[in-house]
Amino acid sequence: MLPKILVIAVLIVVAILGFGFFFRKPAGPAPWESKSTPDCPSPLVLQTPVDMNKVTSILYPGQVRGGDFKPHGGFRFDNSRTDEIEVKAPIDAEFDSASRYIEQGEVQYLLDFRTSCGIMYRFDHLLTLTPKFAKVIEELSAAKEHDSRTSRLSQKISVTKGEIIATAVGFRQNNNVFVDFGVYDMRGKIFSSPRENAICWFDLLPPEDSSKVKSLPPADSISGSQSTLCKP
Repeated sequence: MLPKILVIAVLIVVAILGFGFFFRKPAGPAPWESKSTPDCPSPLVLQTPVDMNKVTSILYPGQVRGGDFKPHGGFRFDNSRTDEIEVKAPIDAEFDSASRYIEQGEVQYLLDFRTSCGIMYRFDHLLTLTPKFAKVIEELSAAKEHDSRTSRLSQKISVTKGEIIATAVGFRQNNNVFVDFGVYDMRGKIFSSPRENAICWFDLLPPEDSSKVKSLPPADSISGSQSTLCKP
């Protein structure tokens, strides 16, 4: 049997360790979530990420599509082939998370970018990435069917406005040509998901492209232009 003084000493050490664990200061938020986040340009203007002359219809952010609420929007290109579409960065940012997965038998890429001022944007259904991004994607686990969960990258890659990210989008086998595009305002939103902070990006585009987006027909035949984010 342990001496009483030794038992007391052990209890004191355990109590101290427990106290330290309970009151341990949590890790600070990511830089784009902190109070020191720099201000975004005002007004915030995004370069249109695709060639609007090739866009035939618009997916509206903030609507139900395929039985599920979609915070992101997108562009359709019904008169183009998958490899006739380039996707460009709409604003300077860091490429910091991604996913590659299999849908309809084809590998698809989902890429997340975060600006220094707390704006995040996402592209999905990218089919062919430019070499810079294809190389980084290789660190991800092998693509799985319908598993589009994103993973943080081990290295942050700087991206400049207008830089080409992908040279083909959608599904090659049935020439379903489209790309999803979502924009999320994460300023001051610590530990919240992008889905909760999606915004309508229509008015963030240059005026001419913004007007064209609003004039094009909605791509979803059921929800049409109904949106919880984009006002008429």
